[in-house]
Amino acid sequence: MRKKHLLGATLLATAGLLFAAGAARADAVQDAKDYIAKVTAPVSKWEGPTTGPKAAGHKLIVYVSTDQRNGGARGVGQGVEEAAKVIGWDVRVIDGQGSVSERAAGINQAVALKADGLVLGSPDAAEQSAAIENAVKAGIKVVSWHSGPAPGPMPKYGIFTNITTDPLEVAKAAASYAVADSDGKAGAVVFTDSAYAIAIAKSDAMAAIIKACKTCTLLSIEDTPLADAANRMPQLTTSLLTRYGAKWTYGLSINDLTFDFMAPALQAAGIAGDGAPHSISAGDGSEPAFQRIRAGDYQVGTVAEPLSLHGWQLVDELNRAFSGAPPSGFVAPPHLFIKANIDKDGGDKNTYDPQNSYRDEYKKIWGK
Repeated sequence: MRKKHLLGATLLATAGLLFAAGAARADAVQDAKDYIAKVTAPVSKWEGPTTGPKAAGHKLIVYVSTDQRNGGARGVGQGVEEAAKVIGWDVRVIDGQGSVSERAAGINQAVALKADGLVLGSPDAAEQSAAIENAVKAGIKVVSWHSGPAPGPMPKYGIFTNITTDPLEVAKAAASYAVADSDGKAGAVVFTDSAYAIAIAKSDAMAAIIKACKTCTLLSIEDTPLADAANRMPQLTTSLLTRYGAKWTYGLSINDLTFDFMAPALQAAGIAGDGAPHSISAGDGSEPAFQRIRAGDYQVGTVAEPLSLHGWQLVDELNRAFSGAPPSGFVAPPHLFIKANIDKDGGDKNTYDPQNSYRDEYKKIWGK
């Protein structure tokens, strides 16, 4: 177990409240199943903004990705590039390579390039506070994706708004599936990365939901860096199998990347692709995750982020910042992909791309 975090403890209490009523009911498992039915339903209605400022003139935008090996950060960047082309802006993508120093260098490069806007593709705001402050002082408008534990403005760091699905709802969807799928008998290991505040928020909330299921068992919370998953996960998986054996039936992670490197250890232990432990990710919906779920190959679910939609939203939020308008306040609802719905809502192309006409809606707002 890792050390306690004040932020994590606060969110843990909040997540406990989310499930307090369900945990007290004799039918808590049915409550979880009802919620899963909701978050796996097709997404066809646009619930985002319909008004806003027209497109600003030409801008240079720098997108600093925490790590382009991370499918979430990479996918959002692609969405930013697609939307920027429509609105008429140029984008420069910088790969933070999973390194604190490289992420700082990328933000500082945006300053050197005299960028108009900076998009943070998951670099933690607290970690990069000094570099972000330099960008803000240089007059750069800053928006972010997954740079904090909650959606909305982050005035402490000078971030106009942070885009994410609600991490507590994402955690609820992932952990609820373990509760529902196991009929309340899940033995769960939760994987996190304490370098990121949003990861702590998700993992603490998932842990609280498993604890709130009286017949489930939280075996452990494992803190392991996403940037070093390739090296750490095979050995950690073997260690967990030795420690818990058949008690370990569900793995819950804050990111699909965790599960990219578990399969060899599971195979070596003689565990079939559709056998326990069943892996469920509370983000981000990477291409390999979709492939694994479809094939029944060492992953059963992912609460995917609408990566392209979030990229378009980031461009729209920057446009609002440039015009002096407030943030839109839009927060996309969580959506869980499992084998039953893997080919819906863009899943047939190994991504979550809601069929709610979001591109057309943003074009209308911008006058494009």
